[in-house]
Amino acid sequence: MSEEQNINPEAENQPVENQQAAPAAFNLDAEPVKKNKEFDWDSLGKKQETYSAAERQRMESMYDDTLKSIGDHEVIDGQVVAMNSREVVVNIGYKSDGVIPVSEIRYNPNLKVGDRIEVYVESQEDLNGQLLLSHKKARTLRSWERINLALEGDEIIQGYVKCRTKGGLIVDVFGIEAFLPGSQIDVKPIRDYDIYVGKTMEFKVVKINQEYKNVVVSHKALIEAELEIQKAEIISKLEKGQILEGTVKNITSYGVFIDLGGVDGLIHITDLSWGRINHPEEIVQLDQKIQVVILDFDENKKRIALGLKQLTSHPWDSLDEKLNVGDKVKGRVVVIADYGAFIEIAPGVEGLIHVSEMSWSQHLRTAQDFLKVGDEVEGVILTLDRQERKMSLGIKQLIPDPWANIHEKYPMNSRHTATVRNFTNFGIFVELEEGVDGLIHI
Repeated sequence: MSEEQNINPEAENQPVENQQAAPAAFNLDAEPVKKNKEFDWDSLGKKQETYSAAERQRMESMYDDTLKSIGDHEVIDGQVVAMNSREVVVNIGYKSDGVIPVSEIRYNPNLKVGDRIEVYVESQEDLNGQLLLSHKKARTLRSWERINLALEGDEIIQGYVKCRTKGGLIVDVFGIEAFLPGSQIDVKPIRDYDIYVGKTMEFKVVKINQEYKNVVVSHKALIEAELEIQKAEIISKLEKGQILEGTVKNITSYGVFIDLGGVDGLIHITDLSWGRINHPEEIVQLDQKIQVVILDFDENKKRIALGLKQLTSHPWDSLDEKLNVGDKVKGRVVVIADYGAFIEIAPGVEGLIHVSEMSWSQHLRTAQDFLKVGDEVEGVILTLDRQERKMSLGIKQLIPDPWANIHEKYPMNSRHTATVRNFTNFGIFVELEEGVDGLIHI
């Protein structure tokens, strides 16, 4: 009987567990078991539950929503989560934390874990898979944004005066170095810039050069608006002839600027003294307090003309009443011109010596041939007009007129030695002495 015939037919109907398992022979030719397409082999041996494709996509979408979408070269805010001696770890809500060198936050020794800090995304992922950030670049970019907004909005900002430089000061504004010109420090001229170094002050951004990244700030602009109101109020109360006290603010070659307490006035050099001066520094000094008189003012242009000499009487009014024509006076040469020289015999009192009154000679000459500025001379008063305040002098009158006794010095047929002065077609002119010429006819 064959094996198939010896099998008990009833055994086929018995439960599997009641059957005695016979050792199966290993068949190398048997086909491999096929993988069940509905079974997730990836989850085999894992404790978590399995998700369908739709559920997995929904879960991944929810996770992605917890992360920020960032790009390279972007400035964003982050939170410090860790610090050591070399690096600061910052969480910006990305899939990984970023690091910045600790050298970039040394300016802020109070920075601690949990603080918010602005960072610049250098790279989302470097060769090591690290998110690279920079706080220094973020400060610079944010600073330029703030400075541009401050200029557009005419905002008042704070800055720290770092040091002095040529023509002004260097100011740290939002981490950027700005230039504060000396003329923009205050409405008053500043001669010592060093007193501002190390101070924190308020400024306005007045100019930005985007090409060269230069920023110009002004502290003066903050107080100019207020001063304009003060100026209008002060000028409205001014009257011609009014005497005020002021401080010498600036000295120029043409005059002196006086601070009258919020508004400036100008004393022209001609109104400083009745006498002639070469420079205003001969009369006043910087920061000197002086009394001035208002000569004129323009409310529209906000200009005030002041005088100093007008506070004293005119020197002509106090001129010696006994002084008359023919009297001798002494003075100093203050001005030389071709036609003559002006002699100051008292501050504010001058007389003119015409060139024709310098010598008895009839030959054409200039005043420079006889005198120079600074010479002390004596002259004779030829004319005197106290009302017009004019005086003419002569110096040749101090010596005798050579023609006064001409007949005695040069009688007829007497012989003399002379100097040839001129040739003409009808003869020769000779000079016997200064002021006495003769003609030798051809």
